[in-house]
Amino acid sequence: MKKLTILLAMLIALQGFAQIPSNDNPRTGLISGVVLDANSDTPLPYVSIVIKSNNDETITGGITDEKGHFEIKKIPEGKFSVEIQYIGFKKVKQEFELSRSNNKIDLGTIKLAEETNSLEEVTVVAETSTVVQKIDRKVITVGKDLIGSGATAGELLNNVQSVSVDSQSGNLSLRGNENVRVLVDGKYTNVPTAQLLKQIPSTSIKSVELITNPSAKYNPEGMSGIINIVLHKNANIGFNGSVNAGATFAERNSYNGSLDMNLRKGKVNVFANIGLNANAGTNEGNIFREDNNSNQYFDMENDGDSQLYKFGLDYYINDKNTLSVYSIQNYFDGTFSANTEVIYNNGDFDNILQDFTPESSNKSITYNLNYKIEFDQPEHNLEFEVDYSDNENEEDAFYENYTGNNPVVTYSEFVKRERDATTVNLDYVNPLTENAKLELGYELRIIDTKNDYTSDLFPDSEFTYDRDIHSFYGNYSQKFDKMTMQLGARLESFKVLAEDLGETVYEDDYFTVYPSAFFTFNPSEKNQYQVSYSRRVDRPNMQQVNPIREWSTPTVSSFGNPELDPQFTNSLEFNYTRQFKGGSFTGGVFYRNINDNITRILYPDPTDPNKVILSFANTDNNNSYGMELSTNLKATEWWRLNASVDLYHQKDRGVIGTENLEVDNNAFNARINNNFKVSNNFRMILFAMYRGANKSIQWDAQEMWKMDIGASLNVFDGNGTISARFNDVFNTMNFGFETDRPYPQSGEFYWNSQNVYVGFNYRFGGGKNKARARKRRDNNEAQSGGFM
Repeated sequence: MKKLTILLAMLIALQGFAQIPSNDNPRTGLISGVVLDANSDTPLPYVSIVIKSNNDETITGGITDEKGHFEIKKIPEGKFSVEIQYIGFKKVKQEFELSRSNNKIDLGTIKLAEETNSLEEVTVVAETSTVVQKIDRKVITVGKDLIGSGATAGELLNNVQSVSVDSQSGNLSLRGNENVRVLVDGKYTNVPTAQLLKQIPSTSIKSVELITNPSAKYNPEGMSGIINIVLHKNANIGFNGSVNAGATFAERNSYNGSLDMNLRKGKVNVFANIGLNANAGTNEGNIFREDNNSNQYFDMENDGDSQLYKFGLDYYINDKNTLSVYSIQNYFDGTFSANTEVIYNNGDFDNILQDFTPESSNKSITYNLNYKIEFDQPEHNLEFEVDYSDNENEEDAFYENYTGNNPVVTYSEFVKRERDATTVNLDYVNPLTENAKLELGYELRIIDTKNDYTSDLFPDSEFTYDRDIHSFYGNYSQKFDKMTMQLGARLESFKVLAEDLGETVYEDDYFTVYPSAFFTFNPSEKNQYQVSYSRRVDRPNMQQVNPIREWSTPTVSSFGNPELDPQFTNSLEFNYTRQFKGGSFTGGVFYRNINDNITRILYPDPTDPNKVILSFANTDNNNSYGMELSTNLKATEWWRLNASVDLYHQKDRGVIGTENLEVDNNAFNARINNNFKVSNNFRMILFAMYRGANKSIQWDAQEMWKMDIGASLNVFDGNGTISARFNDVFNTMNFGFETDRPYPQSGEFYWNSQNVYVGFNYRFGGGKNKARARKRRDNNEAQSGGFM
C-alpha cells in the first residue's frame, strides 16, 4: 500500500505538469519546505506539491524527496496557492505571493494528519503483497495472499520470485544457487536453514528482503546473496496487535498461529510476537536402478512442533538517544520415521529393509542490544549493537536393518550440536553535504561450533569448528543531479580452526578485501537504471565440513569435508525499472565469476558396491549468468497481478567416482499471482508457478508446476479476515529425476503438496504513531514498487 501511495503521488504531480498553462510573466520565484507526519514527526517522501493560480488552474508542481523536502522553481510573480497531497492524509492548502522583491519563500515545516477513514491504508496485514525495488534489494511485504500459501516460512518463500525451496531436503536457493545466507531481522540465527524455515510460522513474517548484490556494509557471505526474513514488530501508540490462526488440511494436517502485540506509552515501546506451528507431513518415493535391476521404495512421515517468541522494548531516552533490546527464541521438537526397501529383481543380492526413526529437538536463543545516538544534523548518527545467539540441537536415531534372511542389525546414534555466535557492530553515518554521505563501521564475529557423535556401531567423534572474523567497512555515496554513486570496501580478517577428537584437521588464516560499487541513474521519475558490482565469499557451512555422517540410507551415506576452502565470487548486475500508470516493470541481468567452486561429489562406497558416498569438494572456477523480468500491474479496478520470470545458465562441476564432470544447466522459472477484488470485503486469488527442468552432476531434474486458488473475506468491520486457499489444484507438484551418474537411475518423490489452508486474522487496538525505526542497512533507497 505504501508504494501504491507513492505511485499515485507521482501521477498527481505528473498530471499537474501536463496542465501547465502558458504564461508571459518571467518565472523568477521559488518556494520550499519540509513535509512531516503530524503524528510521528517523521519525513514523508513522495508527497505531491501542486501550485495553483487564483482561478484554481494548475501552474506547476513536484514531489518531496526522501527527507520530506521540496523546492519548486520558476514560479511566475503573483498570488498562488500550494496544495500538499498525500494518499491517506488530509490535504493542506496555503496561500502565498511572489514578487521581484520577495521571490524566495520558505513555507517551513508542514505537518500532515492521517485520514481517519482510510481503513485500507492502515490495516496491519495488507490484502495483497507488495514488491518494492530499493537500491540494493527487493522487499516483498507479506500480505494475506502469501500467508495463505502455507503454514511455514519455507512454504511461503516458495511463492516468492527468484526463490525456491526443495520440498525433499528443505534446502533454499536464490537464482538457482543454494549458496545463500538467510537472516532473521538482519541477524544470523545459528539454526540450519532447512530447519529454520520449518520453525517460523508464515503469520509471523512481515516482509522478505532479497539482497542479490549486497554493499560493503553487509557481511560478504553468500554467493547468490542474502534473504532477510523480517518478523512483525508493531510500534504504534497505545496497545494494539493482531491474532492469526490457520490450519492446513491434507493427508496429515498441520496447524499454525501467532499473536502480535505492542504497547507504546511515553518513552517506552514494548513489543512481542508469539508464533506456534504444529507441522505434519508425508513423503513417498521410488528409485529404479537399471544396471542391477533394483527398485527402492521410500515411505516417510514427519511431525514437528515449534514455538517462536520475539519480545523486546525501545526506550527513547530523549530526542537524540535510543536504547533497544530484544530476544528471539526458537524451540522445536520433532519425530521422523522412514521406511526404505531395496528389492533386487534378479536375485543377485539380498533384499534390504531399513527402518529409521530419529527424534530431534532444537533450541535457539538470540539476545540483541542496540544503542543509537542522533546528532544535530539529520541522518548523522552513531550506533552500537551487540548480538549473542546460542543454538543447541540433539538427535537420537534408531536403525533397524533387515538383509535377506540374515539376523536383524540394530544400532543407535546420538548427535549433539552446539553453536555460539557473538557479533559486535559499530556503525557511523555522516551526511557530509546535502548530496554526499560517508558510512564507516566495524564488526566482530566469534563463532564456535561443537558436534558430539556417539554410536553403538560406528566410532565416536567430537568435531569442533571455530571462526574469528574482524571486519572494517567504508561506504561513500554522492548524488550528482540524476545520478547517485555509492562506492565501498570491506576489509576482513578470517581465522578458522577445525579439530576432530582434539586433532587439527583444517586451519586457515587470511585477509581479504571485498569492494562494492553502485551507480543509479534516474533520467526521469518513471525510469531508473542501476549497475552494481560486489565481491563475495562462500565459506563452508557445518553440513559441508562436518566429517560425522549426516544421514544414511541402504544405498547412500552423506559426509562433510573439513578441508573445504572458501569460494569467492565476483558479481555484476544491471537492473532497469520503469514506472507506468498502474504499476511498474523491472528487468535485470547478472553475471557471476566463481573461484574455488564448492560442489557436490559422488563416488562408490569402497566397502559396498551397492552404496555411494555423497560429500563436497572444491573444483575449478565457474561462471553463471542470467536474467530476471517482473511486473506488477493494476490491470483494472478489480484485477491486480504480479508476474516474474527468470532464466539463468550455470556450469555445475564435480567429481563422480574418479571422473571430473562438467554439466551445462539452463533453467527457466515463472510465477504469476492474480488478485481479484470482487467487492470491498471479498477478494480472490489465482497463483501459478512453473519450474523448468534443470541439470546438475547428481541428476537431471524434471519440470515442476502447480496452480493455487484462494479467497479472503473481511469481517468485523474490516478488523478481521477469513482466508482460504486450495494449493496445487491439479496435484502436479512432484520431484522426478534421471541420471547415469554414477549409476543409471530414475525416480520420483511425492509429498502432500495438494492441501487446503484456512486462516483467520484479527486486528485490535487503534494507535497509529510509528516508533522510531531500528537500524536497517538500507538507507540509500530508490523508488519502484507495486503489487505482488
